[in-house]
Amino acid sequence: MSANEPLSHDQLDALIVRLRLGVDASELHGSLCGYLAGGASSNGGKLLAALELEGVEDVAPSPADQATLDALLRQCRDALADPDLGFEPLLPDGDRPLDERAEAVVDWCRGFLGGFGLAGTGPHAKLSDDAQEVLRDFGTVAASSFDFGDSAEDEDALIEVQEFLRVGALLLYTESAGRGQSGSDRLH
Repeated sequence: MSANEPLSHDQLDALIVRLRLGVDASELHGSLCGYLAGGASSNGGKLLAALELEGVEDVAPSPADQATLDALLRQCRDALADPDLGFEPLLPDGDRPLDERAEAVVDWCRGFLGGFGLAGTGPHAKLSDDAQEVLRDFGTVAASSFDFGDSAEDEDALIEVQEFLRVGALLLYTESAGRGQSGSDRLH
């Protein structure tokens, strides 16, 4: 992975296996995005501990793995703050089975909500009604299980949910994390 190339779902999965973390790639990405969107500061080397992942106390990433975690942190922070709104939840590629991608959406939401909650409650008290509704809807998605019937309709529905997650995460980031940024870092 080069410094400018985004980390892929498969690369993050491989890192998680090496570090023996108790989450999958989508849930870890969601946790990190929720943590940042909730207004928490990105504290580099303590990232895994801050996310309160199971078994993290026993993890000592190699320098290469720590560099990958640092790159993931930058990738998430930069994507959430992207003025072109280029943020995307990190999910399995479209060629993976629909049920696997749908489960990854649930995992991403679950992670996002956990990370958002860990960020603290200060900015959360000032969320707009729309942002509070997004959080409730994320909770509904996180608690979902999917039944599949018509593959074309199911595919379209999953794409709609993914777009909702993308826009919802950006809204929550703007309202929570964006408030505390200096004028030079903030979207106008």
